[in-house]
Amino acid sequence: MEIYSSEKIRNVALVGHGGCGKTSLIEQILFETGVTSRVGTVEDGNTVSDYDNMEIEKKHSINMSMIPVEYKDVKINFIDTPGQLDFSNEMYQAIQASGIALLIVDAGSGIQVGTERAWKFCKKLKKPTFIMIKRKDKDTYVFDDLVQEIRDKFGAVCVPTSYPLSEEMKEELNELIAETDEELLNKYFDEGVFEDWEFNRGLRSGVASADIVPVFAFDPENGQGVDMMLDVLRKYAPSPLKHSPYKYIDASGGEDLADPDPTGPVTTWTFKTLSDPFVGKISIMKVITGTLKAGADLVNTRTGKSERLGKLMFLRGKSQIETTEASAGDIVAVPKLTYTESGDTLCEKGKSRTYVNIDVPAPTLFKAIEAVNKKEDEKMGQGLARLREEDPSFIVRQDIETKQTLIGTQGEMQLNVLTAKLKDRFGVEVQTKTRKIAYRETIKGHSDVQGKYKKQTGGAGQYGDVHIRFSPSPDKELDFSEQLFGGSVPKNYVPAVEKGIVESMEKGPLAGYPVVNIKAVLYDGSYHDVDSNEMAFKIAASLAFKKGITEANPVLLEPIMHLDIVIPEEYMGDVLGDMNRRRARVLGMEQVDDGQKVSVEVPMAEILDYPIALRSMTQAKGAFTQEFVRYDEVPQHMANKIIAEASSEAE
Repeated sequence: MEIYSSEKIRNVALVGHGGCGKTSLIEQILFETGVTSRVGTVEDGNTVSDYDNMEIEKKHSINMSMIPVEYKDVKINFIDTPGQLDFSNEMYQAIQASGIALLIVDAGSGIQVGTERAWKFCKKLKKPTFIMIKRKDKDTYVFDDLVQEIRDKFGAVCVPTSYPLSEEMKEELNELIAETDEELLNKYFDEGVFEDWEFNRGLRSGVASADIVPVFAFDPENGQGVDMMLDVLRKYAPSPLKHSPYKYIDASGGEDLADPDPTGPVTTWTFKTLSDPFVGKISIMKVITGTLKAGADLVNTRTGKSERLGKLMFLRGKSQIETTEASAGDIVAVPKLTYTESGDTLCEKGKSRTYVNIDVPAPTLFKAIEAVNKKEDEKMGQGLARLREEDPSFIVRQDIETKQTLIGTQGEMQLNVLTAKLKDRFGVEVQTKTRKIAYRETIKGHSDVQGKYKKQTGGAGQYGDVHIRFSPSPDKELDFSEQLFGGSVPKNYVPAVEKGIVESMEKGPLAGYPVVNIKAVLYDGSYHDVDSNEMAFKIAASLAFKKGITEANPVLLEPIMHLDIVIPEEYMGDVLGDMNRRRARVLGMEQVDDGQKVSVEVPMAEILDYPIALRSMTQAKGAFTQEFVRYDEVPQHMANKIIAEASSEAE
């Protein structure tokens, strides 16, 4: 493959709903440009971009895939992205790395959930966008009607550029062209028409600024095929030199902007990490400024470590094409970097800058995960760490209280893929379970108890005696104090009493959960000159604790979560009804760009399956975020069940 200068490069993210035909389109492009000798299909599992074993088995994309092609005098770096919602992070990163998004709309299905999600993200980043209506053999549709649906949904900036155009559409397109430039605006007012070169200049400018979103058709049966589409991208998609300035953090922590300058210092942004079974770790990066050459030594601004980029490659699916250099704006793969992860910036020494990443979507579905063979827990952990290098949109953490390893994902599909990869790549069979809830125990009443420990076994004995009052403490987990008079308990034993209570709080009397928010006042007791010691008073305090908590009306507490749920208006009734069944308290509702935002507080135990339920209720159009807010008392009938289950497990 030739080395192309920045102005001859186009970076195009293929985005859209799952099954809309992105991967199939890539196959047609590769065939028409002479890269392949046959058109592969997803059904046969022989496409260039869906090469991972899991993608072949599942028959849909899971990872983004780089597909560079050479067409006439330009190089077009296509980034094929998954359309499944669980893998949206792949799409987000691809859009950020691209110069333009090609949003595919299935002519037979029209606008779908994935179409809307991709559009919203493009708008958020102000990313130049083309919309391509892709027709399959069985589809019958009216181009103008589907364009109108797109315009109704996404706005008047979406204008058809496939011919023949209606007079009304021609007029609207010319008006948008005129608004891109004062000179063109004046000519439009004076003459009402443009020369071809003026039209093309205005369209390129409008596309680059995202003020014009051309809508065209890919319909080979009607002569609208691959060449037409590639010509559109070659002619109107902005080169990397037209990319808006990149926001970065400088060495002092301040924000600044970098223009995509091919003559500047070398800086790169890594947006994807792959794990190749033969090569090992591969970092896919975009050259932001300068010209990157094989053998370069660059500094990772996150770690401060130097990395030698000994070998540069262009990836085409799983094929690797070596190159000696890559210009600003090009996308290149670098194997075997030690310290570099997705999201990292590499730059020349002394030229420190860190490009700002988009936020990875927060996981919403949490499950406990464990190896079927307990001896392989460490192997499972290593496998998950490797998989997370490729996909930072899931997390793994240890829950110290429940002793579970938790995996947080975007949904069931991603979870299933990860567990399958653990078995396929790392030979670890795992199982997932519902996560345990970290309950708490506290008291609502008061008690006044004695804890006395006396043991005589010959020689020196053990003696400790304390009188403690217990009551609720709303502000502190433990509010401990002493009100001793007359030396009933020597002051040097008071810390041992407190320690005995602290250790006893780790397991409450109801179900063995930690005890919180209690006040304990040591006010009396007795001691023995010979037999008393710190251990005896610590044990005495623990005896008093168990008795005192039991007598002070102990109750079970559950974690309460705050949820912000964003849904289209038509699903409001279903969502509110469902929340009512989950013991939620609605805090408020407000209109937002994506519909309605409902804010609720709901027990964690009621939303363990909520990502799945919300997706089902809203046809995958709903989304939510969650955060812990506090602990509240569990209703008695539910507490009885939880306590019974805890007692059964303890036996």
